[in-house]
Amino acid sequence: MQRLNPSDKLGTTGKPSGKPAKPAKSAKPANPGRSGNPAKRASPEAHGRSGPATAGDWISGARLRTLPLAIAPVALGTGAAIVASEPGVFHPVRALLALIVALCLQIGVNYANDYSDGIRGTDAYRVGPARLTGGGAARPRSVLTVALAFFALAALAGLVLVILSGQWWLLLVGAAAIVAAWFYTGGKRPYGYFGLGELFVFVFFGLVAVAGSTYVQTLEITWLSVAGGIACGTLSVAILLANNLRDIPTDSVAGKHTLAVRMGDHGTRVAYLLAVAAPFVVAVAVAIPDLPWALTGLLALPLAVRPVRVVRSGAVGRDLVPVLAGTGRLLLGYAVALSVGVVAAGLTR
Repeated sequence: MQRLNPSDKLGTTGKPSGKPAKPAKSAKPANPGRSGNPAKRASPEAHGRSGPATAGDWISGARLRTLPLAIAPVALGTGAAIVASEPGVFHPVRALLALIVALCLQIGVNYANDYSDGIRGTDAYRVGPARLTGGGAARPRSVLTVALAFFALAALAGLVLVILSGQWWLLLVGAAAIVAAWFYTGGKRPYGYFGLGELFVFVFFGLVAVAGSTYVQTLEITWLSVAGGIACGTLSVAILLANNLRDIPTDSVAGKHTLAVRMGDHGTRVAYLLAVAAPFVVAVAVAIPDLPWALTGLLALPLAVRPVRVVRSGAVGRDLVPVLAGTGRLLLGYAVALSVGVVAAGLTR
């Protein structure tokens, strides 16, 4: 769940201690196994900031550029639901609730990552915009509270969705999504620090999000929703790969062994290109049997040109930052184009 969601961080850290870090101290590798007391390990004063965070700081902390990861799978899942339903049958309230769940989880995980990476010191040195915790714009406990508030909103919307659908076992799926969101960078052994981030992003931002959106509206999981889940999942993985490609040098120093760190620069670039290509293969595969309208997914190909060109050029550091936003636009554009195609196919049957 990217950082279901993917993060924008870059950093090395000071060794965790019980006292506030001082800017003058030299950076040491972080200990990714502890979080410690956030009130002691990070403070605005320690990072050269004073005063409360502004509204702009909090909006930046929500990382709005990552929201396509939440919107795209719900759009595709809803399109698959319309195709699977009887003519004229549509559940807008359930679709809206699924979208609220996805958005709140995405924003929640963004703040949770800000908090967890900040108290570890992983955000001490960054390529992207400064974070609330690591940059000292807000106290860690405040960031944690906001993260938990968004998780609570996701849980509430999910509960209403479960009541409407009558499928109580979905509560377990929702709980698993929140746990996965937290432990991406939270806890003593965050899985994002051990190269498993892409796997969880594929599962929760792809398969679960798309197929789940279809299921709550139709009470069935269709082959089309699974195909859409694969497409959304691989593009979400591409976003995370681009982010972690940029951060390879300092993630290595900070003890954050992402998949990109494990594969190295060249391997990560190849994986990114394959992840971007996969959804278009899916669109063709869906179109061949009996849904030629699914070829509308190929209309998003122009959105892939710029980010792919940047990655292939060997760009590093700040030059890779536009790839994150570009791949996010590609994900959203692809989801909308494919959804329109499959819905059109369903309506013309």
